Amino acid sequence: MKLEFEASLPYQNEARKSVIDLFEGQPKEDAAVNNNVYQGTQQSLIVGVSNNLILSEEQLLKNLKAIQERNEIEASKKLDGMNFSIEMETGTGKTYVYLRTIYDLNEQYGFKKFVIVVPSVAIREGVLKNLEITHDHFQNIYEKEPIHFQVYESKNVSSLKGFANGNTIEIMVMNIDAFAKDDNIINQPHYKTNGLKPVEYIKSTNPIVIVDEPQNMETDKRREAIENLNPLCTIRYSATHRNMYNLVYNLNPVKAYDLGLVKQIEVDSVMEENADNAAYVAVTSIVAAKRGVSAKVAIMTNTDNGVKKKTVTVKTGSDLYKLSNNREIYNEGFIIEEIDAANNCISLSNGNIIYKGASQGGLNEEVMKFQMRKTIEEHLKKEKKFLDLKDEDGNPEKIKVLSLFFIDKVANYRSYDANSNALKGKFALWFEEIYKELVAKNTFKELDRFDINDIHNGYFASDKKGKWKDTADTARSKESADAADTYNLIMKDKERLLDIKNPLRFIFSHSALREGWDNPNVFQICTLNETKSEIKKRQEIGRGLRLAVNDSGKRNKDKNVNRLTVIANESYEDFAKALQKEIEDECGVSFSGRIKNKRERTPIEYRKGFEADPKFLTLWEKIKQHTTYRVDYNTDNLIEKAAEVLKELPEIKAPSIRSVKVGIKMDATGVDTMYASEGFQSYDLKNWLIPDVYEYIQDRTDLTRSTIAAILKKSGRMKEILINPQLFLDLSTQAIRRTLYELMIKGIKYEKIAGSEYEMRRFEAQELEIYVNDFTYTVTDESKTIYKEYIPLDSKVESQFAADCESSENVQFYFKLPSWFKIPTPIGTYNPDWAVILQNDAKIYFVAETKDTGTNEVDVTKLHLDEQLKIRCGKAHFKELDNVAYKVVRTVGQLRG
Repeated sequence: MKLEFEASLPYQNEARKSVIDLFEGQPKEDAAVNNNVYQGTQQSLIVGVSNNLILSEEQLLKNLKAIQERNEIEASKKLDGMNFSIEMETGTGKTYVYLRTIYDLNEQYGFKKFVIVVPSVAIREGVLKNLEITHDHFQNIYEKEPIHFQVYESKNVSSLKGFANGNTIEIMVMNIDAFAKDDNIINQPHYKTNGLKPVEYIKSTNPIVIVDEPQNMETDKRREAIENLNPLCTIRYSATHRNMYNLVYNLNPVKAYDLGLVKQIEVDSVMEENADNAAYVAVTSIVAAKRGVSAKVAIMTNTDNGVKKKTVTVKTGSDLYKLSNNREIYNEGFIIEEIDAANNCISLSNGNIIYKGASQGGLNEEVMKFQMRKTIEEHLKKEKKFLDLKDEDGNPEKIKVLSLFFIDKVANYRSYDANSNALKGKFALWFEEIYKELVAKNTFKELDRFDINDIHNGYFASDKKGKWKDTADTARSKESADAADTYNLIMKDKERLLDIKNPLRFIFSHSALREGWDNPNVFQICTLNETKSEIKKRQEIGRGLRLAVNDSGKRNKDKNVNRLTVIANESYEDFAKALQKEIEDECGVSFSGRIKNKRERTPIEYRKGFEADPKFLTLWEKIKQHTTYRVDYNTDNLIEKAAEVLKELPEIKAPSIRSVKVGIKMDATGVDTMYASEGFQSYDLKNWLIPDVYEYIQDRTDLTRSTIAAILKKSGRMKEILINPQLFLDLSTQAIRRTLYELMIKGIKYEKIAGSEYEMRRFEAQELEIYVNDFTYTVTDESKTIYKEYIPLDSKVESQFAADCESSENVQFYFKLPSWFKIPTPIGTYNPDWAVILQNDAKIYFVAETKDTGTNEVDVTKLHLDEQLKIRCGKAHFKELDNVAYKVVRTVGQLRG
């Protein structure tokens, strides 16, 4: 299996373009220069190739503001150093975007040296894996552009010489902890680097630094360490920035969720009910301070509104009977006799010992077992459902299902005897017991294909002896060959893990598992805690947000397939509230109403016999034909229109350099700077190397050289290429391409494909479930449509249109066209909204697109350009079908107009 990558996802392209356009006007031939670093009067100690920025800060700020305006982001008033931020929700391809942006920056401007800084081993391994699996994909896109990537390791500092000397794209992946301290090897003179500090080799290249998950590197020391790399600029990618530095692009959780770029989220809550009869005590934390040791414990307390759970602070001698407002069940044996910070436990006067994270009383183990059962059950249901899954062409689509369990203590899954032999912990034993029971049922018997020992495993850090341990940073286990293989399978070999034939399906890992590992086919996430989960919700769901892939590595975009189920030991309301607050706090947006209760998911059913309804059959017969298209435009018209657009381009200005001089001020308060003066140098008189103008534009538009020459000549702007060749080429190419697309679609012609049509059986193959919301329409007259009860809709205008269709005496039949009903266009496929039969004096068959532009009649010019162009294609497609009218309307009444 080989993962497939899509090269033309609009949101990813916009994220890349937002970074590329920062350097608009940078001459390619000046972006990389030879450098020589001397030490005193000695011979050059470092000879290599470095990045070189020609643009002034004034031009960069101008570019930045233009990008921010385009992306509807508040404009920066000044450059925040040379730091830029890109916000992309987890699961939307952040790593792919920045790796491809490296190729773009090289292709567009000639930059060659890049450093990727990561905060952890897990993220480092993820980046390396992405570099490997995207290599062939990028090589095909960028005409096999040579590239070399490596990981910095302190035992191999001489590799930095190759990084400095290399004249191709050079990528160095570095863990922040390897260079953030003064005593790191990289920051100490070393004989393998000619007596220089190894870091000098990186600094000499003036690298573009990409920071992955920068929120984990915001301490003063870590920020200084990144600055010490002497970056040309620092570009920060994350879903959860702590600080925004010159934000250039944001794809927040709400946008990603609404666009269907990540899995839909559902929560299955597992909670105690009426379980207040026992003396519940849970130890949540133990704190050792100079004045003594204290602990926080959760107990059940008497309140005016009944018994409630409450967390209280206790010390040695504290009486839980008094702290519970005299709850009788705590009356004997519940005085705190000892708080042991070394062993993380408390001792009660009844002789019981309770460890941090553990509890007694209540139904905690039962809750966790039930969570596990629900997870396994949900897993098996999805496996069963996916057996009958079909792709767009009607072929079997095999999608492997993975489930992830977060646990707080490794010992609950794996323990060790006195001889260091591994033993199954209670979670492993529970899992095998529940799985055997469920898979033995008739419903799931066909799924029982592997040895139970092979379908679950753990992913944890290990100590020097190879024993798994509790830690925040999961690193490679050295326990055994089997353990190392499991690590590689989970962390490195995603393709192998996604293989249906590979038995591993259930993964247990530490709850501290953070950014750096996720998998597109994680469909269930269950957090097994003996107390309420304190994991951040965005961290928790982030491990499974990516859209699923099939056994061919192709991404599946069906919302009915892409559902992430979180099995939580808290109420759905609490989970949703916490997630919303995190997003509001971290992203400044509202996520209200988007998390749905799994138990409210409603199946969409077609009414029995609709496929034999003469009205449906007649309408379907009219619209089911597949078509293909060809484009036809007048070259003279293109030349005329493109030249006019070029004439309106902004003034082409020369590159420039600005220098700022500051004075150093030192006093009792510390070291500060004082502004002294600044200088500005324009390069308008420089003789720039002019690239092959026609080839450059031809590669990006597929137009002939003669057509391009005619456009440029007619625009009267050609001489401006001498001022700033790259800026001129970039702006000209964009203008010509935009004009070309509009003309292509204006002259598009569709033709029927003989013997090719949308097959009606696909209605039966599509099993759809939705969450009923304000836009879902409830059918009352089934005879007029194909639906039994609900019509899944996405907007108010669609919902009103459905209501009007049902009540209108003139509408004989209507239905929402399924998502697989797609028309090909030059800019992607187009899925129209409605099919309608209107009958008055005559019967008319319509395909309708419903839009609301804030006007009585739909003003198409107010729609996004892509929408306008696809609507034009829709008109051209349906024009070729017999007796079918295509209209863009706001109301049913406008179909007649």
